[in-house]
Amino acid sequence: MIRKKANEREQWFLYRANLRTKTLVVIGLSALIIISIFISGYFIRDIPTNFVNANQMPSLEHLFGTDWMGRDMFQRTISGLGLSLMVGFIASAVSTLISIILGLFSSFNRFADEAVAAVIDLFGSIPHILLIILISIMFGGGVFGVVMGVGLTHWTPLARVLRSEVKEIKTKEYISLAENLGKSKVWIAVKHLFPLIISQIIVGVILMFPHAIMHEAAITFLGFGLPPHEPAIGVILAESMNYLSSGYWWLAFYPGMSLLLVVLLFDLIGENVEKLLNPETAQS
Repeated sequence: MIRKKANEREQWFLYRANLRTKTLVVIGLSALIIISIFISGYFIRDIPTNFVNANQMPSLEHLFGTDWMGRDMFQRTISGLGLSLMVGFIASAVSTLISIILGLFSSFNRFADEAVAAVIDLFGSIPHILLIILISIMFGGGVFGVVMGVGLTHWTPLARVLRSEVKEIKTKEYISLAENLGKSKVWIAVKHLFPLIISQIIVGVILMFPHAIMHEAAITFLGFGLPPHEPAIGVILAESMNYLSSGYWWLAFYPGMSLLLVVLLFDLIGENVEKLLNPETAQS
């Protein structure tokens, strides 16, 4: 009987270890693909044109076919994804910084909490795409305008989560004890609150990436984002609309599917990182 229980316990530990290993492998492979795309996109700058090879279907020589100028669509897609990842990274950093500041500021007092809640509701009530376009235009458009437009609009979900976590942490006895000992609001926020919300910040940043990338591509597709000379996915998709009626389906299909794949990889990383950081699921 004792040996049977020991075997069952050993099998359980092995199962949990294998599950954790699988989670780490999924995160590692997904991150490796994304990093490879980013690095490759950085080094792909000038894509040669060859009008002799214009509008060729996908083949072993040109995996994604060629466009109306004979440019390799695979190279253009990788370059566009690399640019989108860069914009998403910077925009997510801006949004994360805003979320952390507002989340910690909400812990100061009741007035600060209500003010943060009002700001979150205000930004959340405005149509997302419209707000990104307006901010992007206000900052002069281009890469900087898109980064600011996306970065200044994607902080609301994470800020809402952090505010909720901060309110829950403030009910703990050691927070009241620190206040009774005369510790300042800033000291409590930095020493007690911030370390306990790092896991939410990590997961929130990862899940913020796909939204930032999709919205960057969306406003660029509509003509309010990156300029036409940039090899962005939104630019590629917008240009391909002029050729779909002629049967050149690959000009939009492969870039669109590649963008969707990158978004799904970020979602996959976010879900698995949350499993590792969540004490309940990490031990299951």
